[in-house]
Amino acid sequence: MKILFTKTGIEHEVSEKLETGFSCDFKDFIAIEKIKTKPFPLKNSSLIFTSVNAVKSFFENGFQPNENFQEVHYNKIYAVGLKTKKELRNNGFGTFKVKKHLNDLSEFILKHSQKENFIHFCGNLALDILDKALPLQNISYKKVVLYHTKILYPKIHEKYEAVVFFSPSGVRSFAKFNSLENLKIFSIGQTTEKELRKFTQNKIFTSKESNLEDLIKIIMSHR
Repeated sequence: MKILFTKTGIEHEVSEKLETGFSCDFKDFIAIEKIKTKPFPLKNSSLIFTSVNAVKSFFENGFQPNENFQEVHYNKIYAVGLKTKKELRNNGFGTFKVKKHLNDLSEFILKHSQKENFIHFCGNLALDILDKALPLQNISYKKVVLYHTKILYPKIHEKYEAVVFFSPSGVRSFAKFNSLENLKIFSIGQTTEKELRKFTQNKIFTSKESNLEDLIKIIMSHR
């Protein structure tokens, strides 16, 4: 099966896990432009990260959380996705709570963390779930955009049997000038699948774990 992965930088991981019988191409459909921001005090704030790029930009800008729970003004860290958690760990910080999806994190905060003050570090295209839910319950919430997602809209001239998507913005980028018809469609998570539903009635194979390893297993089972 000839597959287009709508993301680069994963070639090695895919080649390691994907069995023989697949021909894979990799192309970026979005570009990340990080924003230079002067770090500000994080005292008395709980921090939310919903992407790997937000974590990278956060530390590149010189922010430093206080994770010493024995001190009064420590920072709880919340994250969406195991890759986001891993990137935080790579920078020396753990997480108080990790959820697979932003909706799940929102529900957890509303139920268990209503007295905290939240700062959400994210990109310009981040979902507005927290913006809508938290202030309605009088929960202190601030969004800080640390990177912009630029949609590239490339035209694809090769013929593929399947396409693999990793983000809603990647879906929009592909669908602008390329058809999804007569393709097997794979999605890394429910949010990306929801965006795909706007452009096709085709069956979509979605990773329940929202990670590349699980997605590759799904691809191999639907060759």
